Amino acid sequence: MKQPDENFDTRTMKTFSINYRNIFGVCFFSLIFCGGFFMYGHAGLYFNLSGFLIVIGGTFAAAFVSFKAERLKIVCQVLKSSYRTREIEPYEIVETLVDLSLKRRFRGLLSLQEDEQEATVMFLRQALGYLVDGYDIRQIRDFLTTEINFFRIRREETERVLRTIADICPSFGLIGSVVGLMSMLSGIGDTSVILATIPVALTSTLYGVLFASFIFGPFAAHIQERTDREILLQRIILEGVIAIGSNLHPRALENKLKSFLTPSDRAEKIVSLERIRKKFKVSDSNFFQPGNEAAQQLKAES
Repeated sequence: MKQPDENFDTRTMKTFSINYRNIFGVCFFSLIFCGGFFMYGHAGLYFNLSGFLIVIGGTFAAAFVSFKAERLKIVCQVLKSSYRTREIEPYEIVETLVDLSLKRRFRGLLSLQEDEQEATVMFLRQALGYLVDGYDIRQIRDFLTTEINFFRIRREETERVLRTIADICPSFGLIGSVVGLMSMLSGIGDTSVILATIPVALTSTLYGVLFASFIFGPFAAHIQERTDREILLQRIILEGVIAIGSNLHPRALENKLKSFLTPSDRAEKIVSLERIRKKFKVSDSNFFQPGNEAAQQLKAES
């Protein structure tokens, strides 16, 4: 996807800084969290292989009983993609769609085929493909709406798997505690047996709650947040492509799509004469031709 030059650099750096702040926040508060464990006790007290194996083994065994291996593989792929792929901001999509609207006015609908190949957002590429292929506006809206709905369903399935695993973890922590207590009762009178089994009883519960609240629960919340963001982008693309297909004026398209943005991202005008000249290398003699109402309106606004 082609991005505008000037504002994209500044805003992209802002996005990256937000991501770095997230990484810093995770590391910083994780250190505080771990510091609370080690402040008044020996670090070895919180590590017990038996309790760890009971929780991990039982949790994932239950997961494979509950879901197909293919579904669990998809969950891993979605998680990997969500953390490794940079999030595209809504203002980037708005700028791209406005550019496409302008490009259609200057070079025609078929010129959008270039952007269909170059677009990095699969949903945008698909929407442009429908537009270039000449589908009716109502058909395009129906196709894209269906795609959005099933995308939401697929992501909700992934989120459900993670939340189910998060719910299972504490139960197996309790099972580990019961195993430790039973072993401890069997060794009454033998101090060595009691000392060996007490850590299993206590750390199993700790591991179960820790995995549920610190790993799988946050993973599910991250998928939900990422899904909401991607659906917002898809709705922006849907409305933008429909407007382009309806030959809506670029300024009207800009104002319409900016309703999806936060107030801080709405300040600057995307459609301007200077930007059009620079972006599309159009001279005034070619641009301000008789009958070009869009050009005359932009000139009056500037």
